[in-house]
Amino acid sequence: MSDGMTGDERTRNDVVPTGMRRNLPHYGDSGFSVFLRKAFIKAMGYTDDALNRSIIGIVDTRSGYNACHQTVPELVEAVSRGVMLAGGIPVPFPVISIHESFSHPTSMYLRNLMAMDVEEMIRAQPMDAVVLLGGCDKTVPALLMGAISADVPAIMLVTGPMLAGSWRGERLGACTDCRRFWARYRAGEIDDASIQAVNEELAPTVGTCSVMGTASTMALAAEAMGMMLPGGASVPAVHAKRRRLAEMTGARAVAMGIEGLRPGQIVTPASITNALRVMLAAGGSTNALIHLTAIAGRAGIRLDLEAFDQLGHMTPVLVDLKPTGTGYMEDLHKAGGLVSLLRELKPMLTLDCLTVTGRTLGAEIDAAPEPFEQSVVKPLAASIYQSGAMAVLRGNLAPGGAVIKQCAADQSLLQHTGPAIVFEDLADLAARIDDPDLPVTRDSVLVLRNAGPKGGPGMPEAGYLPIPRKLAQAGVRDMVRISDARMSGTAFGTIVLHITPEAADGGPLALVRTGDTIQLDTAGRRLDLLVDAAELDARRGSLKTPPTLHRRGYQRLYHNEVLQADGGCDFSSFVPQATSIAPI
Repeated sequence: MSDGMTGDERTRNDVVPTGMRRNLPHYGDSGFSVFLRKAFIKAMGYTDDALNRSIIGIVDTRSGYNACHQTVPELVEAVSRGVMLAGGIPVPFPVISIHESFSHPTSMYLRNLMAMDVEEMIRAQPMDAVVLLGGCDKTVPALLMGAISADVPAIMLVTGPMLAGSWRGERLGACTDCRRFWARYRAGEIDDASIQAVNEELAPTVGTCSVMGTASTMALAAEAMGMMLPGGASVPAVHAKRRRLAEMTGARAVAMGIEGLRPGQIVTPASITNALRVMLAAGGSTNALIHLTAIAGRAGIRLDLEAFDQLGHMTPVLVDLKPTGTGYMEDLHKAGGLVSLLRELKPMLTLDCLTVTGRTLGAEIDAAPEPFEQSVVKPLAASIYQSGAMAVLRGNLAPGGAVIKQCAADQSLLQHTGPAIVFEDLADLAARIDDPDLPVTRDSVLVLRNAGPKGGPGMPEAGYLPIPRKLAQAGVRDMVRISDARMSGTAFGTIVLHITPEAADGGPLALVRTGDTIQLDTAGRRLDLLVDAAELDARRGSLKTPPTLHRRGYQRLYHNEVLQADGGCDFSSFVPQATSIAPI
């Protein structure tokens, strides 16, 4: 991989420049470039002694729109303290900040833009190493994608999960309980005053979602992958230990810059497999599969869905957190954090993978504090769910694959055949889902299309189709729902997602009509439309050509470049030729 240097930034003996001499602007005179750079930065009060030290960039993702990142200023301060104690100079710099519920049309639409921002700012500015500071769902993968492509020494620091709240004596937190209580409200089980009271307790502190949603899953995956200091994934956002971790991260970044330890040495097929294994054992978010596919892709690693499905067969769910279990991230932290899970998975992990500490994953597990009795991480012999958190489906409706989080589903619906109720797009879904005349029963299969990477655009988290109001009021809590969309990692239900290719890209989901019979065979790993092939060919021939839209700027780049879910929804020109495969 590239070291981020251009040809004229190297000395004649090919030594990579450091500090202020790194990534110089092109004035045709490198001496003048350094002279001019120092002149301007001295306006901020730096001395020559300071400017001759290692420079550590700190990616600052604070935003008034992002409650998950409201502790970023104090984390930047703590990272900076660690950098200075280790003899370096910290330089924070801003990039895009993405919050899941404050991003139109969806945060996934902006993930690649943030990854571009991160990569180019690392390449453009002088830094010997970089601290990647983020937390909310899409920020962690975006930071890792950009840093892997830039391939300078990099270390991840997450903002940490929020604490759980309480309502009438019941523990609750974002965002599994958001969806659970909203479903109860739609069903008429709780009134306006109660839902408002719940709303005020779902996010009682700043930080990322307190359940095993995408943010928590990606934090655990980043630590398991070796890109974060041990113990860094689960410490709550408001705990003092989160600041101490930040200080340690800053100090370690200085050492990594000196050692030259880069993401390309850490992110390997084996470390990606470790991250996937942890994701499955934690009952993690289906979103994380897309993100890890994209992260692996930036490192030249192709993720094999069939091999991932086999990994799922061998990896039971061991972490008792919502939406699969009952607890919250603060409970996992009190139970020892990720290392408690790594110990259980140790026979299944590749232990010689390098981490940001400079030591192997196995060495870090052995060096961790002694285990103690706890009930959050279950032993292999007493798993929460034995059959694997997720299953990869094929069939004539998903020739490129689809995924179902079977551990969060109604087990009686994992094998199901029923008539389709088709919603053309999100607008159609909103207009008709609660229509009392909708011809739907509890046996129906709800189908949403044109909500994929291109059709959404941005593959919104719309796969968690609401139960039609008339069924919810009759006590129906789950139905089979299928789409080319995504689903929040905090959600639950018998929901098939990421159907590839998507309808807007010519996928067979575009051919389904209301009343068609759909068969979900999770055990057989199939999703099929039970319609004669000749009829499907006739329907394909009658499909209308979508209207030509005038796209400009990022929208145009996104539409032209975005890959399908099996490619991680990254941009095609940002993914190098794959030279290896994961899982191994």
